[in-house]
Amino acid sequence: MSDATLHATDQNPDDFAVQIADQVESFLVAVTEVAKGDEPGSAVPFLLLEVSQLLLAGGRLGAHEDIVPDERYEPDTGPDVDVDGLRENLARLLDPIDVYSEVFDPYEPRKAPVPARISDDLADVITDLRHGMAHYRAGRTTEALWWWQFSYFSNWGSTASATLRALHSVLAHIRLDQPLEELDGLDTDQGMGDDTLEFEAGKVMEVEIGDQLGRVR
Repeated sequence: MSDATLHATDQNPDDFAVQIADQVESFLVAVTEVAKGDEPGSAVPFLLLEVSQLLLAGGRLGAHEDIVPDERYEPDTGPDVDVDGLRENLARLLDPIDVYSEVFDPYEPRKAPVPARISDDLADVITDLRHGMAHYRAGRTTEALWWWQFSYFSNWGSTASATLRALHSVLAHIRLDQPLEELDGLDTDQGMGDDTLEFEAGKVMEVEIGDQLGRVR
């Protein structure tokens, strides 16, 4: 299935596969555009919107009955598209707020938060979604839906959910005029320790993107 047939007029717009593919494609295109950095002031709210819409597709996949692929073994889609450039662009764009705190499984007791990066998360999600899109464009619709559903449960669903919480927190702190406390030297190769830590955004966030996002005065 080519790009031309991805949105072909003879496809039923009410078809579940078409709707999921459209939402996935919209996310891929939108995040790629954001990563270009042409409008840095609107990057965070735009990403919040796109991740929210993607998670709607994820929720629909999660609520759907188990999708069984047509073939026993997954057909080869070729090498995954390199996302390092996109990851690096997002990291530069989101530098003041890129690192955040995440608990991987809220049902596992006594798990300390760990550092994560929004840029890494988005690149990871895009890799999963592109893999499924390769199947969809090749006409393997069931295989694409199976992959998107499987990877939603195993990876991109939790990753996108964590990213959404981070983006929401940034906007909430800005709009409510509640700057985050600074945390010097934190990075994703460091442990969080036993204390609850708030991530650095604070003054840098206010200066660089606060006014552009409509910070309450």
